[in-house]
Amino acid sequence: MSFSPRRSRPLPVPSAVSPSVSLSAAVAVLVTVAGCTSGDDGPRPPVPSPTGRAATACRALYDALPERVDGQPRVELSPGTRYAAVWGDPAIELGCGVPRPEVLTPGSEHYNPTAEAVEVNGVSWLSEERDGGYRFTTTGRTVFVRVTVPDDYAPEVNALVDLADAVRGAIPEKPL
Repeated sequence: MSFSPRRSRPLPVPSAVSPSVSLSAAVAVLVTVAGCTSGDDGPRPPVPSPTGRAATACRALYDALPERVDGQPRVELSPGTRYAAVWGDPAIELGCGVPRPEVLTPGSEHYNPTAEAVEVNGVSWLSEERDGGYRFTTTGRTVFVRVTVPDDYAPEVNALVDLADAVRGAIPEKPL
């Protein structure tokens, strides 16, 4: 495993996400805030709605995802989707085709071109501490992939080790 925190250089980011993808992802995030589980309906992570090449890359990622992440088994989603995945309880959540994080969006009040990032096995991730865990979002790729890891799995970065091969193989790098 290779892990190297870095802060000093700006993060490479893919081109803008279409407004319809951003709106769909925002709605999905609001649904998730209400809780990851919903009674008998099973887990409900934020489910993005990528289109075009992003959707194709996300479906390839979905097919390459491991059955276990940080020792946790993959959980069946209801309803099914090929743009999100969940492992364990509490849930380690992955969403593919998510919008560009505000911290990487020039003009955003949260923009920070020197935000903390980590590189794990050849994949660069924006690292954002959240209440109860971390949110990691790929950088330098043609599609944003977001992974949310609860504090229960500290050090949270370990989950990225199990996801690196799938991300490297399915989500192309974006040239600088």
